[in-house]
Amino acid sequence: MAPALLTAAHQQHHNIAQQLHHHNYCYHTLDQPEISDAEYDQLLQKLLSIEEQFPELATPDSPSQRVGSQPLDGFSPAAHAKPMLSLENAFDAEDLRDFDSRIKRFLSRVENLEYLCEPKLDGVAVALTYQRGKLIRGATRGDGTTGEDITQNVRTIGAIPLQLQGDYPQQLEVRGEIYMELEAFQVLNKQRREEGEATFANPRNLTAGSLRQLDSKLTAARPLTISCYGIGISSDRTLKTHKETLESLQRWGLKVNSDMNQEASNIDRVIARYIELQELRERLPYEIDGMVVKVNDCNLQQELGEKSRTPRWAIAAKFPARQEQTLLESVQLQVGRTGAITPVAKLKPINVSGVMVSSASLHNWDEISRLDIHIGDTVIIERAGDVIPNIVRVVTDNRSGKEKSIPEPKHCPICHSPVHREEGEVIPRCQGVNCPAKLKESLKHFCSRGAMDIEGLGDRLIDQLLRLELVSSLADIYHLTREDLFQFDRMGDKLADNLLQAISASKQRPLENFIFALGIRHIGKHLAKVLSHQFSSLESLSHARSEQLLALHEIGPQVSESLIRFFSDTNNQALLEDLLKEGVNPKSDEQVVGDQLQGQVFVFTGSLEQFSRKEGETLVEAQGGRASGSVSKKTDYVVAGPGAGSKLAKAEQLGVTVLSENDFLKMIYSEQ
Repeated sequence: MAPALLTAAHQQHHNIAQQLHHHNYCYHTLDQPEISDAEYDQLLQKLLSIEEQFPELATPDSPSQRVGSQPLDGFSPAAHAKPMLSLENAFDAEDLRDFDSRIKRFLSRVENLEYLCEPKLDGVAVALTYQRGKLIRGATRGDGTTGEDITQNVRTIGAIPLQLQGDYPQQLEVRGEIYMELEAFQVLNKQRREEGEATFANPRNLTAGSLRQLDSKLTAARPLTISCYGIGISSDRTLKTHKETLESLQRWGLKVNSDMNQEASNIDRVIARYIELQELRERLPYEIDGMVVKVNDCNLQQELGEKSRTPRWAIAAKFPARQEQTLLESVQLQVGRTGAITPVAKLKPINVSGVMVSSASLHNWDEISRLDIHIGDTVIIERAGDVIPNIVRVVTDNRSGKEKSIPEPKHCPICHSPVHREEGEVIPRCQGVNCPAKLKESLKHFCSRGAMDIEGLGDRLIDQLLRLELVSSLADIYHLTREDLFQFDRMGDKLADNLLQAISASKQRPLENFIFALGIRHIGKHLAKVLSHQFSSLESLSHARSEQLLALHEIGPQVSESLIRFFSDTNNQALLEDLLKEGVNPKSDEQVVGDQLQGQVFVFTGSLEQFSRKEGETLVEAQGGRASGSVSKKTDYVVAGPGAGSKLAKAEQLGVTVLSENDFLKMIYSEQ
């Protein structure tokens, strides 16, 4: 490769990397983004494209490393240059006054001491080591002397800079708390409930588990962040106060909880802040379990020193536990948008840290069994990060023998369709397509692009359809008249006519669109296309036997069972009959020309000149083959255009056949 070209690529990579580092700092540290998420993603894609051509540029400090690396066999030990000490605990104002008195006695002084008060985040303590501004190691606290090396995982956290900025010390170890904000935790748990997966008990447990993933790509998928609270070691010894230390960390690009940290000129002000934080606790976007109090003067910290495992100059003022005891009176079953059925405990109302609580999450029947929960039990509930509290324990000593078990449902509580729980999942699901609890999301999916593609029938109009009770099933879309549509807000003649025309046109969509539109579990666009290539009509697909389905490439037992279960449900059969009566007539894709490439896997890479990557993939799929985005031992051919990089290199390493564009076109058209 020409040296000039290589130099230009290196310079472009450096410029884009610097921009991404800057925007990470603005977004995560300052909370003042300068560009949109889409613009950030475009910059990142440019960087990834350069690194695909020049893999040597994908260094540990590249922003591309946020996505994770190859899985580890295990974590290596990481010895701390300076021990990560624990803190003594205080539980009330009297304990805080004792702390202040001990320090004054040790220093032989009577005048007031200045403190810094910080919210005690409920997360996982880590040490981040930087050399010449570059992140070289991340480690857990461990036993305080030796932790675990989790560098690959901390690199994936956007709030942790890979490269410091400004006047940073050449050697620096930063101490911080990695955590997850409540909204992100709640969204993640909601997704897991809807997907039939086990939910997490609280943000702290989820954070700890995320940091201990051997596959850093799993860590990268979790919305973790950090708050830095101190320095372990530094080649710069000029900082005079702890507040100045935190300000310096922020100036170097590290995230600090600056809005909530507060100076206190004496112990009375410390106690006032402790009380104030308890009141603020429920309104914060993250979990805290107390307040950390530190002597602000760094010289006094040095003078006070430490005991065997705790510093003399800091203490953790813990908050009272947010647990209460009450009675579980009944259980209500809720049906989510994907049909996931979750049990919710209805409680005798109880005040928990200032909030009246009457419901608690039971999560799933595995959790009910684990805790041995019955209706009528006395239970301990805890507010620990989720929208509604969790039941953490049953008081079995209070049982009278009249308690009732909580059976897993066999039929949907809303539409009475059969309920099925797949092997390996923890959530049972309603199988009815027209279940009222699922109808809104089913309608949105049915009308969406790639499904029935009914242009104009989006969220706003679907909400009005449901509010006006004009539909109770997917088939009711095809019953709509102009008079029905004129009940909508701001509906005119032209808009009504266009919408009715779009509904009518959707009756002739290809079979693959229709299969996808039905929202069958595990059937996305790609598998819908695979099925439409094999079965010429909906009728033949609906009567397919398990062995026929399992004979198809990419169809496994889970997908096969889902299809058979869907088509055997009488409610779904009635829906399909109604759709066909309304003139919905899905046709098998006429573009299918053969199966000469059946089972063969192709990967396209580089800047293709004679056809686009999408066009190439379509040609492969039309011949019964499969297009993939990554090269592996299962890849049969790699089609390489100019500028092909890491995928081409991997193909050559694995001995995969590499085709030019001309070779590929000859193969395709000679096969026809």
